[in-house]
Amino acid sequence: MSTQIQAFANGFPIALLHAAATLGILIVAAALHALLSPAHDIGHIREGNPAAALSFGGVLLALAGPLAVAMLTSTSLMELSLWGAAVSLTALLIFRLVDAILAGLPQRVQDGDVSAAAVLTGAKLAVAIILAAAVAG
Repeated sequence: MSTQIQAFANGFPIALLHAAATLGILIVAAALHALLSPAHDIGHIREGNPAAALSFGGVLLALAGPLAVAMLTSTSLMELSLWGAAVSLTALLIFRLVDAILAGLPQRVQDGDVSAAAVLTGAKLAVAIILAAAVAG
């Protein structure tokens, strides 16, 4: 067996494990956000509110960015788990702060204001870029 095939055979299961762990952290963080958010995006999405869908989609992207960098820079499942949990909790705390600073916008999202959702999404994605850079070192 060639060296490349052997390396793939050894590395692919580890890559799948790291991807699964990262997706698991993303799901838990998104669920925490949905539970703790005063906006109750999931209920509004079920009612057909496009602003809530845009806002929650932005949260998913904003959580995924730093998690992807954590996965990229981690050398073990334990390190990935630690960085993933730390960056997710940090992001969720900052997202709450963003919602508080931009007071009124979360309510406007609930009311279906897509422009408010775009601003909140942009702010949360900006936080995500900074967090991702911090993890990358």
